[in-house]
Amino acid sequence: MPAFVVRPLAEADVQAAFDWYEAQAQGLGHEFLRAVDVCYATIERWPEAYPVVYRGVRRALLRRFPYLVYYRAAPTAVEIIACVHGKQHPRQWRRRT
Repeated sequence: MPAFVVRPLAEADVQAAFDWYEAQAQGLGHEFLRAVDVCYATIERWPEAYPVVYRGVRRALLRRFPYLVYYRAAPTAVEIIACVHGKQHPRQWRRRT
């Protein structure tokens, strides 16, 4: 099985979203984290399941939350590049590739 790597900027994306959701309603941030965990587990298990959207980068959608996970899948590693709100301009995450 390939290594599963979450880049530090992607971790910061998740933390910022968690903080925002938790400020909206107690416990909502934890629900967001569960959705991220489910998405990451699906990506890890079936890395080719989601479409390529930009230069070999794939995109997965979170359930219930308007966030997108961008990642690159290679035979040796799956690398999470970003976890961003769906309304955010694509240049935000493309700079990370």
